[in-house]
Amino acid sequence: MDNQKMAVLGFSIQAFSSLEKAGIDFVGVVPSDFSSYMEEKGIPHYAWNFGKLNEQSVNIVKDLQQMGVNCALPLFEETVEWAGFLNSHFRDDPRLFNRYYLFRNKAMMKRKAQMAGIKVGVFEEADNKESVLKFLNRVNEALLKLKEEEHFPVHLKPLDAAGCKGHRLIKSEDDVKEIEEEEFPCLLESHLDGQEFSCEVFIHKGKIQFLNVTEYVKLGHSNFIPCSPKLNENREKIRSAVEELIEAFGIEYGMIHPEYFLTSNGKISFGEVAARVPGGHMFELIQKVYGFDPYVALALCTNPNTSQEELDKFFPKEEDHKGYAGCLMVYPKSKVVSDVDLPEGLLADPYYDHHNLFTPATSKVAERVAFGDHYGTVFFYGDNAEEMRERLVNYEKKDFYK
Repeated sequence: MDNQKMAVLGFSIQAFSSLEKAGIDFVGVVPSDFSSYMEEKGIPHYAWNFGKLNEQSVNIVKDLQQMGVNCALPLFEETVEWAGFLNSHFRDDPRLFNRYYLFRNKAMMKRKAQMAGIKVGVFEEADNKESVLKFLNRVNEALLKLKEEEHFPVHLKPLDAAGCKGHRLIKSEDDVKEIEEEEFPCLLESHLDGQEFSCEVFIHKGKIQFLNVTEYVKLGHSNFIPCSPKLNENREKIRSAVEELIEAFGIEYGMIHPEYFLTSNGKISFGEVAARVPGGHMFELIQKVYGFDPYVALALCTNPNTSQEELDKFFPKEEDHKGYAGCLMVYPKSKVVSDVDLPEGLLADPYYDHHNLFTPATSKVAERVAFGDHYGTVFFYGDNAEEMRERLVNYEKKDFYK
């Protein structure tokens, strides 16, 4: 790999540690609150407020270039646009920013996919409650729902939030009334049926270097890697869908994390796509079963100067996985908790690996606003996908707190 220094946008101890161990030269671009930690650990860094944009923002380009940086890697959702801004300057390609922006604006993302002939659900942008109610009624009229029948649900999502933050399921006029004014503008979309899964795709020069398929058991609660043999029967179809997405969005370097739905008749519908480190502990699970560090993989694929020989040497064959790794993200089922209370038999379960559950500082359980605010995770590992699924389904029903 060419000794190209990259800007790593966002604070992640694991990412910094992985890149240091691999000997990859980088500068951590972090909020100023993390500067003292970076100085204490001797990690090169640049303090930046990702939430502030003004006429002085262009200074970050010059400052990072003076530090020897000439490519940017986004870790989190709020850093994706900044990576596009930086890379458009580093590569002298103004269109790059617009490509990155597609990953941040869900309505534009869906529209671009639809224009490229990719199958998506019905969607619309909304500015008020009236437009939400109209969309709900139009969708149900198209589905030939009678007035006395229960409405088919539609989804309301913020235009630029990650995970399930701000995600609402709208089934009735009463649900519409509960929407707060600050939630507008938003994206409305019809409900997609089928098995939901995601792909973690490492890309270099527009070519897939490694494709993982993650099987969702319960969205936001549990998943495992790689997918089951049954879902894997569709791998070539999935790969074709990913290649179509790469071409449509003009993706050249780094990684993407698209989500899809596979219907019972074998058709694939596009959900959405992100261009940053995925949630659901997927990087940890990938490393467990495939043996490579995904943070290093992301850095290698982000660097335009990485050779194909180095990539071929780094990535294993996609079929060469060792077992299945899964995780259950735990949310207390009570509003008040006092301590961790592991279900009977968990520690003796042959698929149990480890957990990082913690006793909360306050007994009152925080209101859940997104998938990332769980109270810890239980990790599993075994050699049978169906047994993995069964455990994740069963343990999700149990309470891990008392």
